[in-house]
Amino acid sequence: MLTILGFAMIATFLVLIMMKKMSPIAALVLIPALFCVAVGQGAKLGDYVIEGVGTLAPTAAMLMFAIVYFGVMIDVGLFDPIVRGILRFCKADPMRIVIGTALLAAVVSLDGDGSTTFMITVSAMYPLYKRLKMSLVVMTGVAATANGVMNTLPWGGPTARAATALKVDAADIFVPMIPALAVGLLAVILLACVLGRRERKRLGMLTLDEALVTEPETVLVGAGGGGDRLTKAPTGGGGAGTAGGTEEADEDEEFKGLDPDRSTLRPKLYWFNAGLTVALLAAMILELMPIPVLFLLGAALALTVNFPHMPDQRARIAAHADNVLNVSGMVFAAAVFTGVLIGTGMVEHMADWLVGAIPDGMGPHMAIVTGALSLPLTYFMSNDGFYFGVLPVLAEAGAAHGVSPLEVARASIVGQPLHMSSPLVPAVYVLVGMAKVEFGDHTRFTVKWAVLTSLVVLGAGILFGII
Repeated sequence: MLTILGFAMIATFLVLIMMKKMSPIAALVLIPALFCVAVGQGAKLGDYVIEGVGTLAPTAAMLMFAIVYFGVMIDVGLFDPIVRGILRFCKADPMRIVIGTALLAAVVSLDGDGSTTFMITVSAMYPLYKRLKMSLVVMTGVAATANGVMNTLPWGGPTARAATALKVDAADIFVPMIPALAVGLLAVILLACVLGRRERKRLGMLTLDEALVTEPETVLVGAGGGGDRLTKAPTGGGGAGTAGGTEEADEDEEFKGLDPDRSTLRPKLYWFNAGLTVALLAAMILELMPIPVLFLLGAALALTVNFPHMPDQRARIAAHADNVLNVSGMVFAAAVFTGVLIGTGMVEHMADWLVGAIPDGMGPHMAIVTGALSLPLTYFMSNDGFYFGVLPVLAEAGAAHGVSPLEVARASIVGQPLHMSSPLVPAVYVLVGMAKVEFGDHTRFTVKWAVLTSLVVLGAGILFGII
């Protein structure tokens, strides 16, 4: 009976989420609460929730302060030189532009928010694609796949969800996966090279002036709402107005990708912010302190140094409050779902049934099975549904065959390059909307490359003995 009710609870949750009848937070709370009553354990609901909240609090703290930290770093201009450098590197070579798209999306993905990544990437690259008449689905496909690989960062969402669902440490999932994810990112860059060469063959190589000859000026809207300009090189008069005399100036002065006049910039503190970020990431990889503590300290220090006045600090926190509330709220709401699923014994009964359904020869390879299943499941359902509804069952089934929950958790994140193009991911609509690409066109182009990238990550994880 508990097996049927457990699957019914997961199915109800998934259907309501996929049909957008309830928000993830509401579904994570109300559906398990109703099923807890249905199995006759409503009186214990409070105990399940309190226990779950206590175990999930560190994960929620990590996400909250990581979002604030990287949001502040974008505000103060830490990534601006990187954006400008990538644009200078691109020039008007289609292959360089596609590679630059992958690099820019990967770097900006450090903030853990897909919407921010896509806003910055498209704002910077869209004018170049339009001027060179390059395929815009190449831009959206490469950006989404690169972001999918980087979305596995502990503060990006999937890794935190896996850690939450299986009650393991996010660092224990992510740090060993770094070599496999690095191979995945390399695969994205190689993909960008291939697609860029195709575009170069189709369009040829142009100089910057030739690329800008069609119009005198176009506006590039940065993530901060300001405008940078791609300016047509003057063709008459000679001297400084000739092509050779203006190309470098245009690259240095005009190609900035982000609003260069936003009030939150702190150029005098650039090296402090860069050093703080490097130190923070190094400390995380070396596991010098728990990740939540590192980001708590980092966010507090970044706010205090960059915005010493209280009104400015409040403004920066308020600017990122929506993301913080949505993510941390989701984590605490998950305490109800996972608490009921585990406390009532549903997971145990479902795992017993699943173990019986899986051939004995596959049981010891449950981590690989999880990795393979993560591709279709995270595409056709939300991350919330997969990590909170399906992953605990797979982990229990694996445990019956001696497979560590950490291996199952690591395998569960390999499908993220495909997931980021799922119709259930809100950020993908930001991407295709800003790029003026039909979602269907993006899907048809991207899915095959995203699947290949996910399989590369899974294969690397198996090869390196991580999974």
